[in-house]
Amino acid sequence: MNFRFATAILSVFLLSTFAKAQYTVHKMVSVGYTYQNQSFGEVGGKLLFLKNDDVIYRLGASALMGSANSQFAIMPKLQADVLLNFQKDVDFYHSYYFLMGAEGTNKYVAPKIGVSLFGILDLTGGYAFPIGDLNGKEMKGLNVNFTLNIPTVFIHDMFK
Repeated sequence: MNFRFATAILSVFLLSTFAKAQYTVHKMVSVGYTYQNQSFGEVGGKLLFLKNDDVIYRLGASALMGSANSQFAIMPKLQADVLLNFQKDVDFYHSYYFLMGAEGTNKYVAPKIGVSLFGILDLTGGYAFPIGDLNGKEMKGLNVNFTLNIPTVFIHDMFK
């Protein structure tokens, strides 16, 4: 019985490595503003995973730069987002998305919700739970993000 179970698990694992997902990946450069008990500028990159226009997944990494207690600080930030829009039969197809996700730094973790215009311009809000302090200031409470995501294809075509 144990041999059959182990063989079945191993077969599923090996067969799943040969299966290919039909997601396309797009690279994006992101710049934005984050309010988390202080104002921070944000610069980073994101990967957009797209199978169809109804559900879009994004993973990103960036740096938050700002002042905390009159000292310059930089925090690394990781984030994951899911963009949803199941609207059908409209003239301007999928112009906005409902966004939900989470972001985390070495000082706080924040779930968030918001809206995204074309998947390019994001406005999100959430609540941050502190992990540590930044220059003596605890990063907790209201979290607001305004982000512009620029596809690298657009940047490449602009300089041709």
